Amino acid sequence: MLPSDAMHNLMQKYGVTHRLATPYHPQTSGQVEVSNRGLKCILERAVGENRASWSDKLDDALWAFHIAYKTHIGCTPYKLVYGKTCHLPIELEHKAYWALKHANFDLKTAGDHRKVQINELNELRDQAYENSLIYKEKTKRLHDSKIKNRVFNIGDRVFLFNSRLKIFSDKLKSRCLAPSNSTCLTSKSMVIVLSTILERTYLNW
Repeated sequence: MLPSDAMHNLMQKYGVTHRLATPYHPQTSGQVEVSNRGLKCILERAVGENRASWSDKLDDALWAFHIAYKTHIGCTPYKLVYGKTCHLPIELEHKAYWALKHANFDLKTAGDHRKVQINELNELRDQAYENSLIYKEKTKRLHDSKIKNRVFNIGDRVFLFNSRLKIFSDKLKSRCLAPSNSTCLTSKSMVIVLSTILERTYLNW
């Protein structure tokens, strides 16, 4: 969703620089993509072949996603928001210990306890942020360890990737053009591919 002409004129009047962010295009957010993939997996197992009732199971899928342990943050999303482990509705029915405790109406004692809880929640979020950075670094090292160093020589035939073919939904359709005739090395990080289909294309490696 892009801003209208009226909004654009208003921002220009007050000197506001408009910048695009992930809310404009959620498909570009990796976090949204991972979350949707997890919800899709839960719905596929809960609904099965009857996909018409997926909307009825969406609330249950969201609940299961929120209380599931996430490795990259080291806790559940529910605990990251509320600072405590979630309690299932069945615990209320069977009157678990936490549901039978009486509330403390002493304002000073309750206020001090609340301050401690807020500090613990901030520490929990900081720890989750550090855990996410460590997890990303481990993932990056694992990905880089699988990358093979490609060595090209002049005259080698290579496949040329065409990004325009990504718009087709066919998974078995090739995204590469026919092998090009020759290559010309210009530096350690750039290769010029000469092809009969495209006159000259720069590929970064």
